[in-house]
Amino acid sequence: MITNAGFAGVASRIGGNGAEAVFNYIAVGTGTDAAAAADTTLGTETAASGLSRAAGTVSRSTTTVTNDTAELTKTFTVSGSVAVTEAGILNASSAGVLLARQVFSAVNVVSGDSLAITFKVKSSE
Repeated sequence: MITNAGFAGVASRIGGNGAEAVFNYIAVGTGTDAAAAADTTLGTETAASGLSRAAGTVSRSTTTVTNDTAELTKTFTVSGSVAVTEAGILNASSAGVLLARQVFSAVNVVSGDSLAITFKVKSSE
C-alpha cells in the first residue's frame, strides 16, 4: 500500500519543489495491523537480529512497458529469531517518510538465515 505521505513525497520529487530524499531504505517488523493509507511508520519496526533498516538496491524493470516498474531489493543476514510480518519503503536511515507498507503472514527467520525483501512499485492504469 502506498501511503498518503508516500504519494505526497513522490509528487514532491517529481515536481522538484520539495526536499524529499530518495526512497531507497527497506525496514521490516513484527506489526500485524493492516496497512493503511494514513500509516507513517511500520507497526513495530525491528532494529535487532541483523534486521535493522538498510538501504536497498534500486532498479527499474518492465511490467507492461519498458522500465515502468521501480524495484527495491534488500537481503538481510539474520542473527537472531524473529517472526517478520511487515516491510516498508522509507527515505531515511531513521525516521523519514514511509512510502509504502505491506503486512503478510509471518516469515520465521533464525540466526544464519537470509531474508530477501523486494518491492515493485508501478502506477495503476
